[in-house]
Amino acid sequence: MTTSYISKLTQAWQTNNSLLCVGLDPDLAKLPAQFQTQPDGIFEFCGAIIDATADLACSFKPQIAYFSALRAEPQLEAICAYLRENYPHLPIILDAKRGDIGATAEQYAREAFERYGADAVTVNPYMGFDSVAPYLEWQDKGCIVLCRTSNAGGSDLQFLQVNGRPLYQHVADLVANKWNRNGQCSLVVGATFPEEIKQVRHIVGEMPLLVPGIGAQGGDIAATVAAGKTATGGMMINSSRAILFAKTLDGEDFKQAARRVAQQTRDEINLYR
Repeated sequence: MTTSYISKLTQAWQTNNSLLCVGLDPDLAKLPAQFQTQPDGIFEFCGAIIDATADLACSFKPQIAYFSALRAEPQLEAICAYLRENYPHLPIILDAKRGDIGATAEQYAREAFERYGADAVTVNPYMGFDSVAPYLEWQDKGCIVLCRTSNAGGSDLQFLQVNGRPLYQHVADLVANKWNRNGQCSLVVGATFPEEIKQVRHIVGEMPLLVPGIGAQGGDIAATVAAGKTATGGMMINSSRAILFAKTLDGEDFKQAARRVAQQTRDEINLYR
């Protein structure tokens, strides 16, 4: 019996006492030297990171571009299979930001949910509901819609006024009240804009938020948690580079360093829950 994305996420918040999402963005130039020349080095590196942090995370988020740019999609498939086999209670979030319509969107949904076996995928709503609808056909899978992104340039469009309110709030309202037919939708809202997190939370109620922007991007953890938490959890607060490429201390290897930073981040988030 398949466990839905939202059910799996809700359980992970409780079981691991964590709102931390560990991002898997394997920049080959930053990997430890022993993995840079191995045919399956990306898989081995990501597998080690997963094993080191799985009990501290509520989800893992592989960013597909880091794999496809290196022609490493088979290694991404193997990583997702490894997660499903060894940590089936943790959601796999495929960060792909897909945005297209009709048969093309159907193929992107198959890629995410059949090829990679992800529990949820990030999508771009710019082309409207018919670009999102094919993902909703997968009734137990998550559709995570870009809303208020963590980059500065997001304001170019996301703050445009639509019926007297910013576009990102219009998107939040659409997803929460019209598009969330299966109850498996989430939104991306960046930690670099905690006031906007607060506004989105007011609009969408208990809907989970994927929140990038802490760690290397400098988002404030206390403000982020205060703005977006719910009674059950409500957030996947993502950290990628700060964990993957943590600076090692004396006597540590990269796995120990990643675990140390992940635990520090998880614990700091929990201070404000």
